[in-house]
Amino acid sequence: MKNGDIKTIELTFVNAFLVKVDEAFVLIDTGLAMHWEKLKNELMSAGCLPDKLRLIIITHGDFDHAGNCAKLQEEYKCKIAIHKDDSLMVEKGLFPKRKTRNLSSKVFSIIRKLFRRKFTFDKFKPDFYLTDGQELNEYGFNAKVVHIPGHTKGSIGILTDEGNFFAGDTFTNNKKPDIANYIENSQDLENSIARLKKMNLKMIYPGHGKPFEMEQIVRKL
Repeated sequence: MKNGDIKTIELTFVNAFLVKVDEAFVLIDTGLAMHWEKLKNELMSAGCLPDKLRLIIITHGDFDHAGNCAKLQEEYKCKIAIHKDDSLMVEKGLFPKRKTRNLSSKVFSIIRKLFRRKFTFDKFKPDFYLTDGQELNEYGFNAKVVHIPGHTKGSIGILTDEGNFFAGDTFTNNKKPDIANYIENSQDLENSIARLKKMNLKMIYPGHGKPFEMEQIVRKL
């Protein structure tokens, strides 16, 4: 799989990634529920018809990443997978308390509370749960699951054989490459980052901001 097979779908401030695998696709994250029409149009323009979408992977249970799962289950009849430790977030709408690392994160948290109705999404039941080290070859996707708790307990990343890493919110790049701004468990995040530094990560595809090379951030970690 080459970088050209990865389509970044920008949904205001959050990314979804459509990965071409053989003659089909894997979708990583789905954006906010309010962006359903844009997401659907982006899928269609890429040639991702319902029968071409093999799997939807959710990197963690936040509403801006899982917001369109229920609609995709209904219209695309596609399997959706997430780590079990975030299952209550999408099945029950239960969200963990988290610390913020900077002022902008605190401001966004306030905005989110003020406009929480816009950030709602339909709860759903994942079709199955992903585990650390799980290979995804059966979907034509030469990649594996990496469990990286910290931002949430069930945060995962997807590492391809070429070193492309879909990081969810463990890494961000709003103004510059950085680690998660919202943290459920600081020690877990520190351990996850230490583990990732030992892996063959080349390009990082964050949930927020532009993709960047791992070497841009590894010196700061």
